[in-house]
Amino acid sequence: MMRLVSAAASSPADACDHGRNVTFFYDHVGKKVSEVWTLRDSVVIGLGLTVCLIVVLANLLVIAAFFINKCFHFPIYYLLGNMAAADLFAGVAYANLMLNTGPWTRMLTKKQWYIRGALIDISLTASVGNLLAVAVERHQTITTMQLHSQMSKRRVVLLILCIWAVSIAMGLVPSTIWNCECILDDCSTVAPLYSRRFLIFWAVLNLLTFFIMAAMYTRIFVYVRYRSARYAAMQSLESRNRQTIINLMKTISMVLGAFVICWTPGLLTLLLDGLLGAASHASKYEKFCLVIAECNSLVNPIIYSLRDEEMRATFKSILCCMSRRGVGQQGEPLSVEVVLSPPEGEPAKESCGCVQEAERDDTEEGWKTLEV
Repeated sequence: MMRLVSAAASSPADACDHGRNVTFFYDHVGKKVSEVWTLRDSVVIGLGLTVCLIVVLANLLVIAAFFINKCFHFPIYYLLGNMAAADLFAGVAYANLMLNTGPWTRMLTKKQWYIRGALIDISLTASVGNLLAVAVERHQTITTMQLHSQMSKRRVVLLILCIWAVSIAMGLVPSTIWNCECILDDCSTVAPLYSRRFLIFWAVLNLLTFFIMAAMYTRIFVYVRYRSARYAAMQSLESRNRQTIINLMKTISMVLGAFVICWTPGLLTLLLDGLLGAASHASKYEKFCLVIAECNSLVNPIIYSLRDEEMRATFKSILCCMSRRGVGQQGEPLSVEVVLSPPEGEPAKESCGCVQEAERDDTEEGWKTLEV
């Protein structure tokens, strides 16, 4: 008899009723959903969609630069280009979130709600996977003081496909096998249909990956500094290669640093929500953390523009070509001319800035034009 009473008392919380709608879970965890549009909601959505549009356009520009400029046709840049694709995907995911938030949340089916969250999860996993792949690639190449790895294009493509396959799989986990629909006491206050245990796993996994990547980059920097001090008397071309390696590492480290800074608050919020539940008051900070995470997708194009003269020149060339085509040259093929300013006191040289093509050529005038 006692067992029957106990089972009856626990059945409401443990009953696995898949017919419950999204509003039921929000009400269960005490998370308020606006019933009417407020000025705050309109401003947030307007600004959010504007940022998403800028994110998509900026990362499209980065992808186009990697594709057009042959100086970027190396494994490290393929991975960075794939990271730009992940940032572009994040812009689309955030736009979808903006169009399905506020009073619109009550109108969502559970499938639509899970898709909304899965898109964010996929973009984060893809970005983390790309950063980890870049860290491994840099570790393999720099320990031999090479600028680029000998990895074939086929292996790079397979690696990129694996990153997206794992990202999609992780995005589908909450909707398929790890949610709180059958254990209501395990529901999150930030994402009411997500399991708190899943949020703990998700946050710890990503934070641990951040720590591993930071340790790898620290080791790489120490190694590069040691080799640079040991072989300070190398020839000029080798010195230029070494400096290029250091500059590339600084750029990638800035990308990693920006990613960690922008995503750590959100991951810590999810971790606290998973550990403490409603006592963490995580729902008060989630929108602030989401804005910071969204801005990360806009940071990388800015870093590339400020740090990489070759990338900056390619951006300018693409925009100039697009403006000329818009004026009235629509029938002509797109021609991107990458122009780099030579060092003071030296004549112009025909080069696209690659270390492999760094030898002087004063006999020919003009600049290399890359036809697409």
